[in-house]
Amino acid sequence: MQPFDVTRIVTGTRVDSWLAVGLVLAAGLYLYGVHRLRSRGHPWSPYRTLLFVVPGLGSIAMVTVSGLEAYDTTLLSAHMVQHMVLSMVSPIFLALGAPVTLALRTLPRRPRALLLALVHSRYVRVVSFPLVAYGIFVANPFILYFTGLYRLTLENVFVHELTHVHFIVTGCLFFWPLVGLDPLPGRWPYPARTLLMLLSVPFHTVLGLTIMQSNTLIGGDWYPSLHLSWADPWADQRVAGGILWAGGEVVSVVMIAVLAVQWMRQSEREARRIDRQLDREEAAAEAAAARAAAESSGGQSPPGG
Repeated sequence: MQPFDVTRIVTGTRVDSWLAVGLVLAAGLYLYGVHRLRSRGHPWSPYRTLLFVVPGLGSIAMVTVSGLEAYDTTLLSAHMVQHMVLSMVSPIFLALGAPVTLALRTLPRRPRALLLALVHSRYVRVVSFPLVAYGIFVANPFILYFTGLYRLTLENVFVHELTHVHFIVTGCLFFWPLVGLDPLPGRWPYPARTLLMLLSVPFHTVLGLTIMQSNTLIGGDWYPSLHLSWADPWADQRVAGGILWAGGEVVSVVMIAVLAVQWMRQSEREARRIDRQLDREEAAAEAAAARAAAESSGGQSPPGG
């Protein structure tokens, strides 16, 4: 195998995998839903469409069907880029695309009822509860990298591909209740969401530093057994830990900023709602006073009567 460089991300792209088909299908269904909604005369934000398709599905494609995928069992650093994108970048943009809301507004009656039942089922309530989702999100990497499971993903193609799906799912479970626009049960208020995001920052630091300073190679002798003259497994592992550490902190800071913006917008909407309610109450009070004055003047006897 040739040494990895940026050009191989493009030249090594493969579109014949099942994941590529799944991405095209997901994009097609989403765009078809938008078309159906607009054909009925209902608006749908183009920003949601853009976020879901380009950075959402596009980031998944960038690390799974591009040339980077050819090196994800050769370099731990390449795998770590996949890990960060699939679990922390793609889910955020998928959530901001509000695909569940789009489906609920476009699906026929029976499929819509089934989707609503699933969203509000006990299982979804449990796994999407922020503390449960946070525990899954934090524990998974430690279980993956410090047990024999990671070696299994290198040796078994099916398990390897399943791990990619697992990254996306666990990321969605964590980020969807935090920044997502879809109707999910048990959603926390913004201060609690921000606090939970802050608690995730040390996790990436600890995990990244642990990998960088580890005295054993992640995956055992897998990487040395490849005998790549251009790659040092120990140096690459330090790079991988640095990617996890730095990437996690950058995404967490951006997420906190996104939550802050959403929080401010919600406060503005709430302030406008209260203003409208006060205006209605004031108008109703003025109308009632006018009616009372009219009834009072109408009921008085004329002078000299």
